[in-house]
Amino acid sequence: MATQPAHFSAPLTSALRHDWREAEVRALFELPFNDLLFKAHTIHRAHFDPNQVQLSTLLNIKSGGCPEDCAYCPQSVRLDTNVEAAPVLPLEQVLAAAAKAKAAGATRFCMGAAWRAPKDRDLDQVLPLIEGVKAQGLETCVTLGMLTAPQVDRLRDAGLDYYNHNLDTSPEYYGNIISTRTYDDRLNTLARVRDAGIKVCCGGIVGLGEGVGDRGELLRTLANLPQHPESVPINLLVRVEGTPLADAEAVHPIDFVRTIAVARVLMPESHVRLSAGRTNMTDELQALCFFAGANSIFYGEQLLTTANPVADNERQLFERLGLSADSQHAHA
Repeated sequence: MATQPAHFSAPLTSALRHDWREAEVRALFELPFNDLLFKAHTIHRAHFDPNQVQLSTLLNIKSGGCPEDCAYCPQSVRLDTNVEAAPVLPLEQVLAAAAKAKAAGATRFCMGAAWRAPKDRDLDQVLPLIEGVKAQGLETCVTLGMLTAPQVDRLRDAGLDYYNHNLDTSPEYYGNIISTRTYDDRLNTLARVRDAGIKVCCGGIVGLGEGVGDRGELLRTLANLPQHPESVPINLLVRVEGTPLADAEAVHPIDFVRTIAVARVLMPESHVRLSAGRTNMTDELQALCFFAGANSIFYGEQLLTTANPVADNERQLFERLGLSADSQHAHA
């Protein structure tokens, strides 16, 4: 019998840690692909049913006109991307979309608004949306930009379950992507959300021109937070004409799977979400991601201002893979 390499036979620990070192994360990315997937999937099975996937739906409740300069985002007012500024959607339209999402199997309804930092009068429009969606029996999540502590309290009191605020990339590479807010700005908002008792949804984007080391530092930053995000969305860059990253080099699918797997190893109890970019993924790539530990997806036809696989395609893929929707609300 062939002797197993040391990195293969080492204990597959899945204890929650918040002290990951850069060298440890780099070593995970450098594992042979099969060994990394074995490790990630073993940890995944220890914490989740590997054949269940949490379904969320994302609705863009306020598009365009954002003063930020995120290099990947077509909603920036600084870019010519044919995304026009629009006001917050009316309550009736949002509730109808939430009902449709629930009927299609979603358990969480996420609402995104293109603000840098909402004003208090902006929250006056958002709070009834949260309350209305919550009344339909769905979990609620919003992404609104940077928040003050009193604003976070208002969202909590309205019944908000999750707040999404992504770090996007590593602290070192961040300045290449955005200049209108700092990494600490994002971390401070996350801390306010956590302190208020709202669950955290926080991840990043692969394909911004970053290196493997940047992907590792993004994931290490998330894993070394005082509490792991309950939901960790891993986005594959959607290259949009008119943005600075429209011609960014595509990420090799194997490298994307490695990122999913390392996220699972570092944050064993978090839901790892296959987020933006799934329209461009083959069924085979998505299957590998599910095996590597992804267990949450955005479900529906639209993802903010970019396309998303339609529900029929999702159902067919789930049937082929023997997956089912996770109807439990207790996870992330």
